[in-house]
Amino acid sequence: MADSGQGPSTGSGRATSAGPGQADGGAAPGALAGVRVLEFSQIVAGPVCGINLSDLGAEVIKVEPLEGEQTRRSGAVVPLNGKGFQALNRGKLSLALNAADERAREVVYRLMPSIDVVTINYRLGVAERLGIDYETLSAIRPDLIYWQNTGFGKDGPEAYRAGSDIVAQAYSGLIVADGKVDDDGAPVQVSLPIADQATGIAAAMAICAALFHRERTGEGQVIDTSLLRTGMFLLGGAVMREPVQDVAVRDSLVAEMDEVRSAGGSYDAILGVRQQLRRMRAAFRLFYGGYRTKDGALVLGALTKANREGMRRVLGVEEERSDEPDYDARAPESLAEADRWLELIRAKMLTRPTAEWVADFDAAGVPVTAVQLPEEMADDPQVLADGMMWELEHEITGPQRVPGPIFMMSKTPTAASRAAPALGSDNDALLTEAGFDAAEIASLRRDGAVL
Repeated sequence: MADSGQGPSTGSGRATSAGPGQADGGAAPGALAGVRVLEFSQIVAGPVCGINLSDLGAEVIKVEPLEGEQTRRSGAVVPLNGKGFQALNRGKLSLALNAADERAREVVYRLMPSIDVVTINYRLGVAERLGIDYETLSAIRPDLIYWQNTGFGKDGPEAYRAGSDIVAQAYSGLIVADGKVDDDGAPVQVSLPIADQATGIAAAMAICAALFHRERTGEGQVIDTSLLRTGMFLLGGAVMREPVQDVAVRDSLVAEMDEVRSAGGSYDAILGVRQQLRRMRAAFRLFYGGYRTKDGALVLGALTKANREGMRRVLGVEEERSDEPDYDARAPESLAEADRWLELIRAKMLTRPTAEWVADFDAAGVPVTAVQLPEEMADDPQVLADGMMWELEHEITGPQRVPGPIFMMSKTPTAASRAAPALGSDNDALLTEAGFDAAEIASLRRDGAVL
């Protein structure tokens, strides 16, 4: 692994003094301390992978075009420093260069001996065109770990198509999970870029496994992910084929949807047929879902029989019988009964404020929460008490508080080490480390090879 002491050190953008949700300069190093990552990434999946590796202690160098990654501009109040970009790129260094320029590629090649991991989520074929593919870079660093992410995968008839989160949601079927449509009847995606985010987290896990393998064997390797593969994994049982249940439920449903499609039925009409699956879960919906209250809304997550019994006691509906051994969720009378109970529970919930319901459900051991707004969560008492927010100093915009690592570790602590970098803020240090002198750096900059 590369010596972390070889990399450039910058004082700006780092975490403030120790405390809850703050970095401790004397703390033990992270599990990936000494690992160096070169990140060719954009949008979400690649940056999510990088931020997790950084939180684990790796040094992550984000390679950006001279104009900066496009998400720097999205919703930006301060030019090139939008909150969306900052949220996904804290903890990294920024190297801004023109990857299509031969002289800029030489910068990459001269850095490669110190690089353990390369991450890239460009469209299939772009890495080869830019000379940053695995074969080229592993010739310089033979034990390189190389992660590449695509929209549809590296093989197959769709492999070279452009992909993005919403495209993967639609192709995989994720977009149908909620069955939502807009006023024009067009499909509405899951609001979070869930395929992107889950792919980035999975990639960080795979890279850690590959590093472990390299420690034991000395071998590097290529890791492949795709947004489609992630979507398929997330859908689980909806995609899975299993003959017994498929005969009872899936096959007839698919046949009916095919009939509607063949008859020229609309997207809405096809979704209407698929709603039968949700109707079969009507009783489940009583105990696992959201309700309006007198002054707001709450969500219940009663997944166990004990939880559901507690919920029935609080609501005074103990005669609801969906947990009885002979209950048939598909029977018309069961569906009708579940609808009746749903309306009754909805009416009851509206009679009292959220806080009272939450207190009673908590006392009964029922998983429950008031529905909260994300814009207010940075000051939530539980979030603060558990150190989920970290205080950082951005070199341009100043002090900020950000959600910290996705998990904590007792011996090799994770940390939000620094704010997102300004565009090209680490160019000089990285170029100098790669062996370029001041005159060469000035020439590269003058010729538009680097920022």
